[in-house]
Amino acid sequence: MEEVEIPSFFVCPISLQLMKDPVTVPTGITYDRESIEKWFFSVKKSTCPVTKQAIPDCELTPNHTLRRLIQSWCTLNAAHGIERIPTPRSPISKSQIAKLLREAKSPEMQNKCLKRLRSIATENATNRCCMEAAGAADSLAALVKNETSASNCGSLEVTSRPLDEALALLYHLQLSEASLKNLISDGGVFVDSLTRIMQSGTCDSRAYAVMLLKSMFEVADIIHLSSLRMELFVEVVRLLRDQVSQKATKSALKLLIRACQMGRNRVKAGEASAVPVLIDLLLDSRNEWQSEMILMLLDVLCQCAEGRAELLEHGAGITIVSKKILRVSETASERGVRILLSISKFSATPSIVQEMLQVGVAAKLCLVLQVEGTSKTKEKAKEILKLHARAWKSSPCIPAEFLSFYPA
Repeated sequence: MEEVEIPSFFVCPISLQLMKDPVTVPTGITYDRESIEKWFFSVKKSTCPVTKQAIPDCELTPNHTLRRLIQSWCTLNAAHGIERIPTPRSPISKSQIAKLLREAKSPEMQNKCLKRLRSIATENATNRCCMEAAGAADSLAALVKNETSASNCGSLEVTSRPLDEALALLYHLQLSEASLKNLISDGGVFVDSLTRIMQSGTCDSRAYAVMLLKSMFEVADIIHLSSLRMELFVEVVRLLRDQVSQKATKSALKLLIRACQMGRNRVKAGEASAVPVLIDLLLDSRNEWQSEMILMLLDVLCQCAEGRAELLEHGAGITIVSKKILRVSETASERGVRILLSISKFSATPSIVQEMLQVGVAAKLCLVLQVEGTSKTKEKAKEILKLHARAWKSSPCIPAEFLSFYPA
């Protein structure tokens, strides 16, 4: 193929390779479908690579004429080892998606249509974009709300097959920010439905529910985050305790970190026993990312008195936080030191100060001062050491060179 010069108008401006499925964007420039889809959906660009003009809807039109010319050129140069490009399958259309969504409302056709839609969504990003534009998110959300409202509160398990398929499909659509905001802007009905699913659904449905909630909360405004119900926090914490899946655990932690930026939500998370569950997870954690996220969330929760009290009531609370410092990333270590600083400033009774010394907090803080790290972390470590100077300065674990940190 190196011996044959490819006509320039057969070459994709992005990949600089022979186009196999040429498509034209609204600016009039033609690209290979695979390359431009990667540009739009993986790199998250919304402009034409050549003209730099904005393309809001990312609409791609197959260039059949150019594709036939390329196929003819390949046939003419077959003797030089050029293989003819196959005719690509026609992309899914909005009308086809709309038809499937209508048919999915029928109980007899529901499972079949939802499975077909899920198969379409997993094929490529263009199909997902087309499905979103056809209103799939609203239709699927309505199905979820109908299925959960049809169950008797609390007693009947929410385990219908259509519900499982609809949740999986909503997750795999990888919805845009606009669609996610639309889902959360229905007065809390959809959030309540997902909460019920976390309460009574299958393991897969519970996982998909918390992953959807995490995505919705990432784009939610303060008003929506301020109106979250206590039941949601109870179910998210229960999901963390059950450790349904690694993805679900990660999403649940991110959800709580986002929601607990609001002071009232920290109190709700505390009342849902989030702190002892997080400490138990931290004790068993072998993943650095999980330890980092737990420390980040504990730092947020310990900004309120209830969170600090819960941590101190746990027999391993102070110990595991201290142990994780310097065993994870610098950012996570700083979070651990911040947790200890919050306790030292606002909750340090004589017995707590003595416990911190016995479990090695003083020694760990002195080690923080000796190793390479951020100046913020070291300053916080020094502050804790100074706060407890009277109780700790005679301890053999405090090196003599650090006694200068203590007031006379």
